[in-house]
Amino acid sequence: MERSEEGGAAASPADMAALHAAKRALRAELKRRLKGLSEAEKVRQSHLLAGKVMAHPRYLASQCIAVFLSMPDEVRTNEIIKDIFQKGKECFIPWYKPQSSHMDMVKLASYEEIASLPLTSWNIHQPADDDAREDALAMADGLDLILMPGLGFDKTGNRLGRGKGYYDTYLQRCLLHPKGKPYTIALAYKEQICHTVPVSETDMKVDEILVEDSKQEL
Repeated sequence: MERSEEGGAAASPADMAALHAAKRALRAELKRRLKGLSEAEKVRQSHLLAGKVMAHPRYLASQCIAVFLSMPDEVRTNEIIKDIFQKGKECFIPWYKPQSSHMDMVKLASYEEIASLPLTSWNIHQPADDDAREDALAMADGLDLILMPGLGFDKTGNRLGRGKGYYDTYLQRCLLHPKGKPYTIALAYKEQICHTVPVSETDMKVDEILVEDSKQEL
């Protein structure tokens, strides 16, 4: 699941190899940091970030919100999802297509429904392959807000995903929707903030990053 800068001359094969190597090294470092986080610390930071999201003007003004279902090393989103339904908003979750970079955001009926969804190889719930669900990009209103995961972020909004390109590809598709790209907020543990994240022209920036110590609005 991954993230644009302005394009210039096409990168050479050597440049691309160096970029991929830099990303691999940073992913390894970030996974090491996350592995060192205790469950109690993850829960503490996640609760704090949920409060920041629920008080955020963008969140309060949004009706159609996409939010990730957390992997074990990601910020927990269960409090946020419960609040989306309590406030009468519409909740959409990722539906990843295996062996591709394609992802849809599909409608979730209730918070309780999550537990009944099949588990993927990443140990996260998502609808079954033959499940027919409302697709956010097929709706005239589209999405108002996407709450995004990632492995690492820098203070200019660059995001390092897991190398599949799901979010970058999805946000490019959003640009073609009549409503345009939704506002994007990344949720990060403070241990996921990096000095610099290496990026290519296909990596999409986030609009804002929420972390424990501060809000990085870009």
